[in-house]
Amino acid sequence: MAAVLWAMNKPTGSNRIRWKFTSGWRVRLALLLLVAVAITIIIFTNRMLTDRFTETTRNRAELRLALYSGNLLSELRQNAIVPQLLARDPALINALNSGDYTQSTQRLISFIDEIGAASLTLLDKDGRTVASSDRNAIGKTHRQQPYFVEAVRSSDTIFQTQVGESGLNSFYYSRRIESQKKLIGVIMVEVDLAKYERAWAGITDAVLVTNSEGRIILATDPRWRGLSEVDALAGTPVDSAIRRVLQATTDWTLLPADAYLRGEAVMRVEGKVGFRGWRIASFTRYASIREQVNSALALEIMVFAILLALAFYFLNRKTAVRMALFQRESAELRALNARLQREIAERKRAQENLAVAEQTLAQSSKLAVLGEMSAAVSHELNQPLAAMKTYLAGARLLLSRNRPDETMSSFQRIDDLIERMGAITKQLKSYARHSGDSFTSVNMGDALASALAMMEPQLRQREIIIDRIIPDEPVLVMGDRVRIEQVMVNLLRNAIDATEAVEEARIEILLSAGETATLTVRDNGHGISDQDSLFEPFYTTKQPGDGVGLGLAISSGIVNEFGGRLTARNSSGGGAVFEMQLPILTEETRAAE
Repeated sequence: MAAVLWAMNKPTGSNRIRWKFTSGWRVRLALLLLVAVAITIIIFTNRMLTDRFTETTRNRAELRLALYSGNLLSELRQNAIVPQLLARDPALINALNSGDYTQSTQRLISFIDEIGAASLTLLDKDGRTVASSDRNAIGKTHRQQPYFVEAVRSSDTIFQTQVGESGLNSFYYSRRIESQKKLIGVIMVEVDLAKYERAWAGITDAVLVTNSEGRIILATDPRWRGLSEVDALAGTPVDSAIRRVLQATTDWTLLPADAYLRGEAVMRVEGKVGFRGWRIASFTRYASIREQVNSALALEIMVFAILLALAFYFLNRKTAVRMALFQRESAELRALNARLQREIAERKRAQENLAVAEQTLAQSSKLAVLGEMSAAVSHELNQPLAAMKTYLAGARLLLSRNRPDETMSSFQRIDDLIERMGAITKQLKSYARHSGDSFTSVNMGDALASALAMMEPQLRQREIIIDRIIPDEPVLVMGDRVRIEQVMVNLLRNAIDATEAVEEARIEILLSAGETATLTVRDNGHGISDQDSLFEPFYTTKQPGDGVGLGLAISSGIVNEFGGRLTARNSSGGGAVFEMQLPILTEETRAAE
């Protein structure tokens, strides 16, 4: 039964053609209607927004003009009272009566910062400048100038405008100064209105101020000064007629332009200054209004474009194919992204391997330096070996004289030296490891005593006089005692070698505690010849076989590692002075440790 009903209601071929024809026209009509509605709405919106933004821009321009005119009027009124006050200044009156103007210029300069005027000028009754805040103007004659002539003739404050040689307008208030009802001079105040021109130069609008005669006295364009407004606008560079027509064509939706500035339509807003018939006008580009309107229209057009796109989407089945293509491209992009992720992971692993390799290379470099340190170790072991040789010779002599107690003392010192040699080789082993030994509290006095005991045979053999100044209180630092003793021994050994050619050799040792723990070793030898290369490795002034030049380089490195510094200089009385400075260990630091 359903099949029969479907067959009865099934559209014939002619009916399908007629339905498709009717449906196609309806769709086209709907699209045309949508486009017409969109165009109508855009035109209406354009006019409405143009009127609104034009009115808003005009209101803002009027508000700016009111602010500008208020500033000008305030500046003029502020300076108008100045001549009246200065005309009664006793110091200026006395200067004009006495002819002594030594303090007048400085007095006018002191008033400038308080008043805010461009300049203050004091003229005598002949119109000669006798004092001025501009020292270069002193001595000039203003007898023929209007502001002087009018001030002499009137008993009130006179305002004058004068055009300078550079085209700038100067504005002056002047007033006569009387003493016992006689003219003795004129005070002149120059009003600084040019600062407003400089401030207006930073805005996009053009601003001008005209006087009662319609002449421009202030303007953002310096070429406008002295002209009327019509001449100023006509004299600005104008594009070709074709360019101007095109400019007007692009603004077909705008209100009629008030004026044209440089070939561009502008809005003119005028206001009163409230001073001697002055007027102020500004010219705002319509382009700013056009930009705001276009932003709103762009959003509206985008909405209609989306609606049209959706309509064409449902009418055109090819969009489905395009979507399939897009999905295929998206799948390819995802696959490409996965490959990129794998490559990033591989690069990350390679960087980690590179970091491990760099650490291994650093350790290998460290071990390679051990070969170079053998010379340093040999240099450090030579001193204990020399001391041991001396103690063995002394022990042999003591045994032959049957003095066993003193012989055991020599053997004990040899045992101490052997332990020191073991500590030095231990440093070489610790250098080969990845981490260094921790620091401990070291008494500098005890370390110095050990170093002197080690060097005692050489000091006794050379008969060197040792002057020691050591404080009673312990001087504590944070470090390694063996390495600190190593530095002390190197300093003593260098002092012994430096005094080899001196008849009465003397070494002064001073240990002090202040902000730092300072050990000073001074000798009376030949001094230091090259201080710049003193701490460089393998630099030595000794004969071949006496040293390799590593002692001071090693000592400087040890002191720097402990956070101190090792310095050297020549003494004023002859000889060399070495200072080892280390951070002192205070009671607070010891408590924290």
